[in-house]
Amino acid sequence: MENTTIWLDKQDNRKVCVIDQRYLPHKFCTFEITCVAEAATAIRDMVVRGAPLIGVTAAYGMYFATLEANADSCEQDLQTAADTLAKTRPTAVNLKWAIHEQLSAISEVEDLESKRQVALRNAQKIANDDTAACKKIGEHGVELIREISAKKSGPVNILTHCNAGWLACINWGTATSPIYHAFLENIPIHVWVDETRPRNQGANLTAWEMQQRGVPHTVIVDNTGGHLMQHGLVDIVITGADRVTRGGDAANKIGTYLKALAAKDNDIPFYIALPTSTIDWQIEDGVKEIPIEERNQDEVKYIQGLCDGEIKKVLLTPPESPAKNYGFDVTPARLITGFITEEGIHDKICQLQKQENN
Repeated sequence: MENTTIWLDKQDNRKVCVIDQRYLPHKFCTFEITCVAEAATAIRDMVVRGAPLIGVTAAYGMYFATLEANADSCEQDLQTAADTLAKTRPTAVNLKWAIHEQLSAISEVEDLESKRQVALRNAQKIANDDTAACKKIGEHGVELIREISAKKSGPVNILTHCNAGWLACINWGTATSPIYHAFLENIPIHVWVDETRPRNQGANLTAWEMQQRGVPHTVIVDNTGGHLMQHGLVDIVITGADRVTRGGDAANKIGTYLKALAAKDNDIPFYIALPTSTIDWQIEDGVKEIPIEERNQDEVKYIQGLCDGEIKKVLLTPPESPAKNYGFDVTPARLITGFITEEGIHDKICQLQKQENN
């Protein structure tokens, strides 16, 4: 797969480019990041989104922090930048993880120029490591699809929620990586793509990815998943995650919990695909401890789409009606069949912690 969501400008290493995902699938354009403030804007305003990509963008943001820092106030400048970036999106753990990785690497050298070089190298390493991890997720996860295919005639029907594709990462994606690997192996598959209100990342981004690759897929409204499961039209559910606790509770885009409940009721396997950088080893209870981002109500009240060749916003609700816009919900570990990571497939997150301790 030759895709990338974020890259260093070849002519100017003080400029990072990203795909501006706010305009897909109707318009492909890029967004330039040249400072900490622009990195924060890209994350907060969802120019970039998806836990792994948010992390990498923050890593480059910390590189820009070293470029902006003054020698006589370097530590304070870097901490201020770190705080600015950390406040942009509260739920995805990769954000703070990447910032911590950068601060740790930067602290190992003394002079400012060396800090800049280290920050750039480490940001590129975090990006490359994410690509490698997502590829491994696909190599492990495709075995699940392969096993289902061997037991049935016709395509394996996979349901996913939101966009956990290469657009949410650097390449391959998390939930989509097993799908892409199955497609490359010529395993018959079909993907049910949840629209994922209110920002429609499924209908806009996952569908665009599937269409670009030629993967058979069908877009459905969010409430259709349970009906499909009841009628035997879903073989497996695979989603991504923005944060997973050490107890195995998983925060993902709002609506994921309902899919997990429907899957449990219909005896359909429900898997979370994630790099281990998405695990928050500090917390146990996801419902009580994971901060849930609440976004602007206009994302619920308005919808964006293509009209007469132009991208336009349309009001859906009565103008005076207030709206609530929770960005994520938490799926308890008891509803999750397993976790697909770069380390393999595991029933419980604690199995990964044992590996880490070893």
